[in-house]
Amino acid sequence: MKNKQVAKLLREIGDLLELRDVKFKPYAYKKAAMAIESLSKDVSSIYKEEGLKGLKKISGVGQSIAEKIEEFLKTGKIKYLEKEKKELPVDIDELTAIEGMGVKKVQKLYKKLKVKSVADLKKAIKQKKIRRIAGFGEKSEERMLESMSFVKKTKKRMPIGYIFPIVSDLVKQLKQLKQVQKIDVAGSVRRMKETVGDVDILVATKNPKVVMDSFTKFKGVKRVIAKGATRSSVRLETGIQVDIRVIPLNIYGSALQYFTGSKAHSIAVRKIAMKKGYKLSEYGLFKGKKVIASRTEEEIYRKLGMQCPPPELREDTGEIEAAQKKKLPTLVNPKDIKGDLHVHSKWSDGTNTIKEMAQAYKKAGYKYIAITEHTGSLKIAKALDSKRLLKQVAEIKKINRQVPGIRILSGCEVNIKADGNPDISDKILKQLDIVVAAVHSGFRSNNTKRIIKAMENPNIDIIGHPTGVLIGKRAPYSLNFDNILDAAKSSKTALEINCFPTRMDLGTFHIKEAVDAKVMLAIGTDAHSVDHVRFMASGIGLARRGWCSKGNLLNTMTIERLKKWAR
Repeated sequence: MKNKQVAKLLREIGDLLELRDVKFKPYAYKKAAMAIESLSKDVSSIYKEEGLKGLKKISGVGQSIAEKIEEFLKTGKIKYLEKEKKELPVDIDELTAIEGMGVKKVQKLYKKLKVKSVADLKKAIKQKKIRRIAGFGEKSEERMLESMSFVKKTKKRMPIGYIFPIVSDLVKQLKQLKQVQKIDVAGSVRRMKETVGDVDILVATKNPKVVMDSFTKFKGVKRVIAKGATRSSVRLETGIQVDIRVIPLNIYGSALQYFTGSKAHSIAVRKIAMKKGYKLSEYGLFKGKKVIASRTEEEIYRKLGMQCPPPELREDTGEIEAAQKKKLPTLVNPKDIKGDLHVHSKWSDGTNTIKEMAQAYKKAGYKYIAITEHTGSLKIAKALDSKRLLKQVAEIKKINRQVPGIRILSGCEVNIKADGNPDISDKILKQLDIVVAAVHSGFRSNNTKRIIKAMENPNIDIIGHPTGVLIGKRAPYSLNFDNILDAAKSSKTALEINCFPTRMDLGTFHIKEAVDAKVMLAIGTDAHSVDHVRFMASGIGLARRGWCSKGNLLNTMTIERLKKWAR
């Protein structure tokens, strides 16, 4: 898929225009970039089928932007962007990946110090030049260096929310081959880890050549790294590496168990096997030279006196002991989820109307959604003031009559101010069905105190993306999570599992802590377009990694029970 490449280029144009203080256009390019990045269909396929007309059907894409996309799809570049880069040779994508470095700060550093790249920035920090500029300081330099280190460590891994649909499409194509007897994704994708370094696919087949030929010709393949009879590797256009292995049916289960991991889980299971006088490898569970289990994972774990742990739990964080005692939890599954509690529309920074969002969720089988636009001071996201928020509430009542079969809840994603208060009055919040509150600025302040104060407000139901992490860009801010859990439990406030790909917040460890503390959780896709409905899959995966059962999540409640809980 070329969606991420096209989105990156459009975002870069928007940033460069913003750097030059051009009005309105930057937002248009960034809005189009978000819409394209979230498409479930490849933008090149849309162009191939419908040409410019099809591109212009994408939310936020007008004639000018459509022509630039067409140019890239035909030539691999956009002349307008090349021209802008020559006039303003700043690696804005690299610089804005650093926490706290928005376009305005990049602009200031370029004007004052001619900083064009991360290398230039490091040099300026080393020479202590950044601290001399208004709006920066010694602390700013320290934070920039910390963020650079964080970005460097994480940039080789991609969010599961972006990878999962691509891998699912690849597996779907391979499943259509009559030569494929069995196929599974293994590794960190099967365990639904928040980020993925590479992808492993296992296939059982009697005709490896046909499978390997099809795999290496997948439309998203950029380069074939290796091609063989039993193993092939490719690099996709997204940059991710995918390996496929051909496994005989008679040892498929042991190979799947081995290649699923995690390393820590596998080591622990092999130790159990050794204590029982067995040997476990990718080729099977052996008693001496005799294979006693290998066809399925279930029979291997059964022979070891264990339940078969769901792949998401295989991290050696308690699942081994629970499996031995036959006390593994019944994890939440997709059929349990009745709604999404964090959805945006065109009213703020989304790309679709409320009606379109409701129809998309209805089609996907959900019973309700909460429309939670940004509010108050978050101007960059076209935040709603009190007047517009109440106007939206009235609009939602109308749309509820127009789209039967799904209930649209009125809500908002209110900012938690520095003092812990919401940036919309309680008088307004009382009139909403669901209120999500989140920190969007001041990440270095006392966020524990700030969030606890917000939870004490009876009108706030859910704390959105509680740790503030942005995958590949920003580390979680400092929190005393034990205190957060205590306050959430006493105030009966839920914590969000935000599954927008670049957030995945809460993470696995904190979800598990919340489950153990009996604090309610709520999955929110943070959807900004109809194509984001699919992010619920990674949210469910994240919830399962954190040991969530049906009863731990607000999303599994009926609409009546949810509204009663909120009251």
